[in-house]
This record gives sequence, C-alpha cells and structure tokens, in this order.
Amino acid sequence: MLATFFRSIVIYILVLVVMRLMGKREIGQMQPFELAISIMIADLASIPMTDIGIPISNGIIPIMGLLVMHLIISVINLKSSKIREFICGKPTILINKGKIDEEKLKRERFTLNELEEKLRSNNVMDLGDVEYAILETSGDVSVIQKPNKRNTTPEDFNIMPEYEGISYNLVIDGKVMQENLKQIGENYDWLKKQTQKFQMMPEEALIVTINGKGSIYCQKKEKQLKKKDNYKNI
Repeated sequence: MLATFFRSIVIYILVLVVMRLMGKREIGQMQPFELAISIMIADLASIPMTDIGIPISNGIIPIMGLLVMHLIISVINLKSSKIREFICGKPTILINKGKIDEEKLKRERFTLNELEEKLRSNNVMDLGDVEYAILETSGDVSVIQKPNKRNTTPEDFNIMPEYEGISYNLVIDGKVMQENLKQIGENYDWLKKQTQKFQMMPEEALIVTINGKGSIYCQKKEKQLKKKDNYKNI
C-alpha cells in the first residue's frame, strides 16, 4: 500500500514535469501527434502505479523516451513545412465566400449541426453572415464574417484610442510580486505608499494590479467584501 502511494507521487511529479517541458500548448488545443503522445504517457504512467511488481523504471524510461520524441518532432515541425503538413495536417475551408463546401464537410466528417455549433461558439448566429469558416488543424473553427456584419472598430471612425498597455499583478493573496514591480520600474516602498491610499499594507491585500494608464486596483483580504470600485490613479 505504502509502495503504491510513493510510486504514485513519483509518477505524478514525472508526468507533471514532462507535460511542462512539452510546452504550454499541451494544456490547450493539441495537434494529433501531441494528443497521441499525451494519451500514451497517461497509459504508461498508470502501469507502474497499479502493479508494484513492475519496476518503476518501466514507466519512467518510456515516458522520457516519448518526451524526447515529442521534442524532436516539434523541432522538425519548425524546420519543415512539408513534414509539418504531413504530421499536423492543414486548415480546411468549410465555408468559402459565403457558400458551404459540401465536399470538404464530407471529407472532414463534419456535420452541418457541428458547423453551426462552432459558428455559435464564435458568436455568429446566422450562416448568412459568414464569409469564410476555416477548420484549423487543432479542430477549432475560425470564422471571418462578411464586411458589413463585422464589429466596428475605432479605426472605422478615424478614432485613435489611447494606448492601454498591459496590466501587472503587484500583489496576489498578500504576496508581493517583486518581478512585476521591477517590470514597471518601482519598488516595495512605492507599492506600500499606493496601498496605504486604500488604508492597508501590501501584505493585507487580496490583489493589487496596475494597468497601462497607471490606474491601481486594490482589494483587501476579507471574508465578505462590499461591492464597490476600488480604482485610484497614481
């Protein structure tokens, strides 16, 4: 029983490290070869955990081998477009210039109901609004609406919006994000002054963020918070 427990911990840590080394994309949409490797890793990891008669190395070595294979295939994909197309496939246009391509739907074994579902997930409720629908290699469908149906942008009205930049978390659950403070060119003393405007110390904050305009959002750690805006400008 105890051996199985410790085996499970070791395999869990190994799989976690391997998935991390395989890259962030593994957590999201996978290519076919990535999905195959992930399934095989899950299967190999379960064998030494359930049968203590099998050496744990019988699970670790194949998993590491799959990691190496994944890294090699990833490098090859970056270097060769032909091999990338063979392994990952290529996008398929399901709706071309407003017309559904029935042949492509049949070839990809994609039903009209599935197509409509994908369109709705892209906030498109009417087939007549679609200029192009492209089935990506990840299985997602990218939708390009007709020009007169697309959302307007400030550029359409010759408006130049202010630069917003990105937001940085300065405090998360009472822990000061020193790296982010360095990114914005500030230090702990500056952060302390900002949080004191909200009658709290940095360590007392649930979250403190700063956006590209210099506005700070701060919320204190409490069990029950009153719903109110906590924005202030520097």
